[in-house]
Amino acid sequence: MTGAGAKGPGAGGCGRLRGMALGLAAVILVLDQLSKWWILDVVLAERRFVEVTSFFNIVLVYNRGVSFGMFADGASTWQPWILSGVAIAISLGLLVWLWQVRHWLPATAIGLVIGGAIGNTVDRLFRAEQAVVDFLDFHGFIFNFPPLHGHWPAFNVADSAIVIGVLALVYDGLFLQPQGDTLHTSGEGRKQGDG
Repeated sequence: MTGAGAKGPGAGGCGRLRGMALGLAAVILVLDQLSKWWILDVVLAERRFVEVTSFFNIVLVYNRGVSFGMFADGASTWQPWILSGVAIAISLGLLVWLWQVRHWLPATAIGLVIGGAIGNTVDRLFRAEQAVVDFLDFHGFIFNFPPLHGHWPAFNVADSAIVIGVLALVYDGLFLQPQGDTLHTSGEGRKQGDG
């Protein structure tokens, strides 16, 4: 159909992109919550620390800040609600953006960020600690400088998805989008072979 509103990929293609992104967000949310349950109820049921390798531990950290423990110091009783509100607002903004996306990379990135944001929000709103469960602890000489002092801040599946999604969005915006036209619908301007 070539009527007046037909631009870029057809409605079916855009619908598939949105479905893929929302499906990915759901998968990230489920993986995040399952991994936290497994760590809390199985791996660390009777301890708070497991040394896996010389550079990786499983630990139990209740993070009242944002990803990688930022803004955790001096957390108030309102902070879980404020951070949850911010995460929900960002997720809603990303959903609006998703309805304009015409390419798989930003759609995938948006799905990753939404899934991770919701996963951490579930922790803040529904766990008794009102904090995000972090458990992946990488350490070693490559992190031996202030303020890390040998350990990268503990993180989880949701944090990983958010970071990967944000990096993919930055990469897409810097290197794949045509100059001066971030909502280019036909895909010309993206690097060849990026289809």
